[in-house]
Amino acid sequence: MGLLNTIREVLGVRAERDATSAADPDDLWGMSTAYVTMEADLGLAPADTAALCFADVDATDFADAVDEVESILRAGETETGTTFRRTTDDHGYHWVVLADPDPEDLVTSVHFAADTFVERGYGSRLLAAVFAFEPTRDGERGRAYWVYSFRRGAYYPFAPRAGHERDNRLEFKLRSVLDGELGVEDDESYWYPLWPDSRGGHPWE
Repeated sequence: MGLLNTIREVLGVRAERDATSAADPDDLWGMSTAYVTMEADLGLAPADTAALCFADVDATDFADAVDEVESILRAGETETGTTFRRTTDDHGYHWVVLADPDPEDLVTSVHFAADTFVERGYGSRLLAAVFAFEPTRDGERGRAYWVYSFRRGAYYPFAPRAGHERDNRLEFKLRSVLDGELGVEDDESYWYPLWPDSRGGHPWE
């Protein structure tokens, strides 16, 4: 099975078949408090960036929905200072990438974008929301992510390291500390690694 097919299986086809709930952007609000626990208990602070991943549809109405998402985010730039950009990864998936030093503004913007897709009838095209964290002190741990799977209705941790290795110890630590504050995916086969295309980059880069 190729990498692209694996992504489709874990975040798409298989996740939809085994879905535990419909896409619910309200689940994202858990991150608005979880980031405090991440920094206080784990020494991992928000990396001032987050992203929403979705699959495209070759339809005019879907293009209009994407335009509406961009309009909402553009209107919020003045109020919150949250900037955004669109990008497409090497596997053909689309990302809305947001940047803001205020983690609560990031959560709000990701929620608004996801909720707009759902309201327009395209909740099934939402794949994941990804929140990045960086260590607060040099030499302690490394970058980590919380990934929310819309098909599974749950979060899972992802701690990538060089050479397509994962810091499994940190991932299990993240689960043990945040389980209860976030709805964490119980089935570890759905903890899919969203490897970045470039070394040191984010999954959407």
